[in-house]
Amino acid sequence: MSKAFLTATAGQGKGRRMAEAFTIGNGMRIMCRRSGRARRMTLRVPRDGGPVVLTLPIHVALSDGAAFAESKAEWLLQAADRRPAPSIVRHGAVVPVSGERLALSPAAVRAAQVAGKALLLPATRPAGPVVQAFLKHKAMGHLRAACDRHAAALGRSYQAIVLRDTRSRWGSCTSDGRLMFSWRLAMAPPAVLDYVAAHEVAHLRHMDHSPRFWATVAGLVPDYAKHRDWLRRHGSELMAWQFRDPARD
Repeated sequence: MSKAFLTATAGQGKGRRMAEAFTIGNGMRIMCRRSGRARRMTLRVPRDGGPVVLTLPIHVALSDGAAFAESKAEWLLQAADRRPAPSIVRHGAVVPVSGERLALSPAAVRAAQVAGKALLLPATRPAGPVVQAFLKHKAMGHLRAACDRHAAALGRSYQAIVLRDTRSRWGSCTSDGRLMFSWRLAMAPPAVLDYVAAHEVAHLRHMDHSPRFWATVAGLVPDYAKHRDWLRRHGSELMAWQFRDPARD
């Protein structure tokens, strides 16, 4: 078994910690992050094609993490091979929007707009940024409506909704009631987006994944299991879409 090669790279900005990284024997690059909440070492293969992430408890040495990653080298290669090939958002591509596949078509329009089975885009502008802005706007509108409805059903309130392009989760809820979601949910079927909204709103009552939490989710979305399963089966396809066209860079 080849020995992992360890490195450390400086983070950006004042007060940032050194970012630990290493390469295992099969040539795969592993990025390491420390977590005070982690109780064991875990490996995650990002669905967007990014580097593998090793999460380490604070007290575990980097060398132990490298040995753990090396022991999982074959699994890591298999998981990486199962990732969908990147899909580029460009004119002519067929992109999922609210669960429907729409062809990106250049047209004499000033902003993106749906027309039947097409998403019309300004012909003189790159498709990626336009579609990304369209999806963010759509996600915010639908998520706000869903969160308002579910929060009212629970008699709770949230502080804010924040959209990000996350890679490890579709949503999260902070202890002070801030809800975070991936704007890529605008690409999923509306019922799936609604489930994720209900999931995070349920955390306003239970900040865990206990049976009481799942009972709360079921009270909001009785058939949530099938929507959670959809994300498990198709979420990597949404993550595979890239909104920067390498051919134009």
